[in-house]
Amino acid sequence: MKKKVLSVLLCTAMVASMLAGCGGGGGESAPAESDNAAPAESEAPAEGDQAEAPADTAAAGDFDWKKYDGTTLNVMFNEHNYSKAVIAKIADFEALTGIKVEHSSTPESNYFDKLNTSLSSRTGTPDVYMTGAYQVWEYAPAGYMEPLESYINDPSKTSPDYNFADFIPSVVGALQWDLVPGHKVGAGSQWALPMGWELNNLSYNKNVLAEKNLEVPKTTDELLETATALNEFDGSGTYGIAVRGTREWATIHPGYMSLFATWGAQDFAIEDGKLVCKLDSPEAIAMTDYWVKLIKAAGPPQWTNYTWYEASSDLGAKKAAMMFDATSAAYFQNFAGASQESGNIAWSTIPLPEGKTEADMKANIWIWSLAMNADSQNKDAAWYFIQYFTSPEFMLWSGTEGASPDTPRQSVMDSAEYKATVGSAENYLESIAALTTNASIQFTPQPYFFEATTKWAETLQDLVTSNKYSSTEEAMQQLKKDLDAIVGDLDVSE
Repeated sequence: MKKKVLSVLLCTAMVASMLAGCGGGGGESAPAESDNAAPAESEAPAEGDQAEAPADTAAAGDFDWKKYDGTTLNVMFNEHNYSKAVIAKIADFEALTGIKVEHSSTPESNYFDKLNTSLSSRTGTPDVYMTGAYQVWEYAPAGYMEPLESYINDPSKTSPDYNFADFIPSVVGALQWDLVPGHKVGAGSQWALPMGWELNNLSYNKNVLAEKNLEVPKTTDELLETATALNEFDGSGTYGIAVRGTREWATIHPGYMSLFATWGAQDFAIEDGKLVCKLDSPEAIAMTDYWVKLIKAAGPPQWTNYTWYEASSDLGAKKAAMMFDATSAAYFQNFAGASQESGNIAWSTIPLPEGKTEADMKANIWIWSLAMNADSQNKDAAWYFIQYFTSPEFMLWSGTEGASPDTPRQSVMDSAEYKATVGSAENYLESIAALTTNASIQFTPQPYFFEATTKWAETLQDLVTSNKYSSTEEAMQQLKKDLDAIVGDLDVSE
């Protein structure tokens, strides 16, 4: 039933999108007409091109932060450092605008279930919600997201200081999509705006490696050897490397997907107007076989229960010597007073698979963002909230004082304050710089993403914890059949 409903909603949304003529891109050149220009409501440009802003609809002087004084907004947050930074400044937003904000914050293990229930009720609550880039592929076709370009491009609704062009193109572009399954991000409407983005890389306790006289791994062979050597580095219960392992989509997207793409593997490809799963390729099988060996040899003893919270906490508590996950997940343990090991954590400037070059190294990215409910009854006030908490001023504060290190704004990244604060973490900025060139969303956009990646995580668990399959190859061949069935009703002909 869910797939039939999604299929109908997808077709409806695609037709609506074509009728509206919304288009845009996430290219590197800045908009020609306005610093605030988002994807324009016009013919979609070629992939990689940046849309020009439409003609001004009002004078910039018409913008007024008090315009929606007296409105009450409902906002839903996932429990995270990015949301904590926003919540800390809600009183400032209320004082500036006169808009009252009611909010909730829910742990990630329950957050998306709660959000899905609220959005599917079509009551208009919440007005604004925290989400990720992958959710766009389900929520936008289902009609749960309001396109934002008309708000961004309207100078009566957007402060002249907002400067949309200041967003890192690959980050803001990852929240643009044309609603066609299999099409890459970077074209179509702007469905959300980034709060922060996360690269995935190796972090480690530099004191532990020094005490054991071990070098930072530079290849995946060395990573396996080093992680294995670090098992029980500080007695029973301590181990080599923390990675996620729960039976859900979030296990696939951080370290696993980054190395998966580096190996040259892909999840789906368009063939004869259909999405076809490619998880049975030699590259996909070899990388998955490596990952299973790494977990078995040096992963958490309770790996099947590990989310990023547990992996991050173990690194900070000196239970794990290394972690392969979001760079920020280690940063949250490293600033002063954050954990037992604060100040002792550092980041690799890229471990490379044996036989690969730096050009082959890919990093999958995750983007926490703010989106507007398409059913909200307070859309203009909701835009004020999103605008305020993705502004250069707020993001400079959140990146330096709000423990939200991965800023999506170039001006913040270039600022002396940001470099002094975030750059104090050993190799943090160097790691991001080294990965950014080939960092992008490595998944193929499609509305059954969560169903497919949850099945993928189940297969990974089976390979680590059971004898269900005789080999990784057998498991991945079966997974291909399962995922082909999941996406089989999607028509992606161009």
